[in-house]
Amino acid sequence: MKEFTINSNDAGQRMDKFISKAVPLLPKNLMYKYIRIRRIKLNGKRCEISTKLNCGDRVQMYINDEFFTGENKSGYPFLSAPTDLNIIYEDSNIILLNKKCGLVVHEDESGSTDTLINRVTHYLYVKGEYDPERENSFAPALCNRIDRNTGGIVICAKNAESLRIINQKIKDRELHKKYLCVTVGIPPKSEDTLTAYHLKNEQTKTVKITSSQVPGSKTMITKYRVLEYDRNRSLALLEVDLVTGRTHQIRAHMAFEGYPLLGDGKYGINKINREYNIKTQALYSYKLEFDFTTDSGCLEYLNGKTFKVKNVWFTKYFDK
Repeated sequence: MKEFTINSNDAGQRMDKFISKAVPLLPKNLMYKYIRIRRIKLNGKRCEISTKLNCGDRVQMYINDEFFTGENKSGYPFLSAPTDLNIIYEDSNIILLNKKCGLVVHEDESGSTDTLINRVTHYLYVKGEYDPERENSFAPALCNRIDRNTGGIVICAKNAESLRIINQKIKDRELHKKYLCVTVGIPPKSEDTLTAYHLKNEQTKTVKITSSQVPGSKTMITKYRVLEYDRNRSLALLEVDLVTGRTHQIRAHMAFEGYPLLGDGKYGINKINREYNIKTQALYSYKLEFDFTTDSGCLEYLNGKTFKVKNVWFTKYFDK
């Protein structure tokens, strides 16, 4: 018999969600069966898959040892990642990280363990703020993603309560992200709201933008404001606000409008990219605003705060 005692990072989860994280080797069909036939109990009594867990609850599992094999993870993959981080802000609940271009947020097909989440997990492990041996189901988690070749602010939650709150705030649009980018060509309007239709191609990992709805497409809305421009080089520095959050939205939408991003190898102009010797798109998630309009629990102190990345690399093209 294996017993788990529910801590603050486990509390609030459904029984099935907790078990899926705490015992990932247990197939879901067996989990449901074992709950039904009482080989998995809560506080010694029968439970349901939808039962919500509370601090101090005890989950007892009368199941084969094979499902727990390797759970004492002496060789954690995150320990092979460096702890180098550019931290914009940190407190006991969250970290705001400035992710540089070239670093992936999670492991991808390359299989590299040097990811942003592994770096921050290693960092917290060294600080003594995260110990997987003391956790049943929680690990530090990133609340938003940024493409490998785009830089900017990524939010990391240090505990389950903060993770739930931030995820809900993102869903409710109570967190506002602003991007900086450089376009090849100067938009005719100093600011505008652009609407088009977005169609993703999974095979080519690109998107197609159309001016009218086509089967499978989704509405895409992008707001921009021109901050600076250089008519001699036909470059513009834009601040962009995403009303929708589609794949490659800024890159593809601006290219569709006739103002591709400098350095963009997929949607940009390679001849001009070579002239500037740029191999990554000039795009950065540089500002984050906390604008809570509903209860924000333990993160209420962040309401009204704004965080910015200073010295975004491509603003040098507009230095006077």
